[in-house]
Amino acid sequence: MAQADTLVALVKAASSGDQPSFRKSAEALVQEERGKGHRILADRLEKALLASSSQARLFESPASTARQTHASGFTRKDLVTESIPERSLDSLELADNLRGQLREVIEEQHRAELLHAHGLSPRHRILLAGPPGNGKTSLAEALAFELMVPLIVVRYESLIGSYLGETSVRLKSLLDYARTRHCVLFFDEFETLGKERGDTHETGEIKRVVSSLLMQLDDLPDYVVVVAASNHPELLDRATWRRFQVRLELPLPTRAQLTAFITSIGQRSKVNFGLMAETIAKKLLGLSFSEVEEFCLGVIRRAVLDKKVDDARSIVYSRLEQWNKRLKPADKEPPGK
Repeated sequence: MAQADTLVALVKAASSGDQPSFRKSAEALVQEERGKGHRILADRLEKALLASSSQARLFESPASTARQTHASGFTRKDLVTESIPERSLDSLELADNLRGQLREVIEEQHRAELLHAHGLSPRHRILLAGPPGNGKTSLAEALAFELMVPLIVVRYESLIGSYLGETSVRLKSLLDYARTRHCVLFFDEFETLGKERGDTHETGEIKRVVSSLLMQLDDLPDYVVVVAASNHPELLDRATWRRFQVRLELPLPTRAQLTAFITSIGQRSKVNFGLMAETIAKKLLGLSFSEVEEFCLGVIRRAVLDKKVDDARSIVYSRLEQWNKRLKPADKEPPGK
């Protein structure tokens, strides 16, 4: 009788486009079959559920979209940007120890059923720290690519509300949506949400948001891989750190990493920079990956327009001189000056 009720609830949720209820009923059905010893059927149902979770809009209808619209006029789609990842882990320049740790997480996710059979869960919460422009967003995309799941990026301009309690409500809606599918959920500039609650300059509203965030992160299933990135990890609440099973620092690239990065850009663009990649890397050492990429793209644009793709040496020298004289962020003066 219990299974009959579950099947009825499953059909009702599917026909009405209620994705969270559909998933809940489907998971209950999987557990019922597993409890009866129907392991093969339970595994097949679970795989089918994970496959369908990457297409969570399959059961959406105008009615379900309307239900997702809140009084403040936003929908869950307003809270996130969703994309199909195209960048692999091997395409990134990473230190061996970082790459090794990420490969372990990927393997755990791919072999989650084996871990579950032993009462274990794959790790699924990752914190990335380091200066801007060094690949935190690219790394989140690469994880989604390796796991063959969509990348869901949180949009803070829609998430942060101006009224009391509004941000917490929207955050819950966002995480309820994420838990309906196997995905990588990416929080950039995570210090926006996870600030230290002991900061006397922060309002009580921010402290409530942090508390709500921490509780909801704990409740997320392990097939939702949360990647949080922060340029200022020192601002994060101490309890926030504890939630993340994997914590990685992405420092400024080394000369060897920049050499490999510049070489790959030159090969993809089929432009001969006219200088050895190692020489260019030496002159650009201290810049982030994104800054070096922008430098190389500037050279490539000029080489294409000037028809110098076979030898862009003069353009590289000219651009190096320009970059040395470019506008830079001013150092902050000490307080009181």
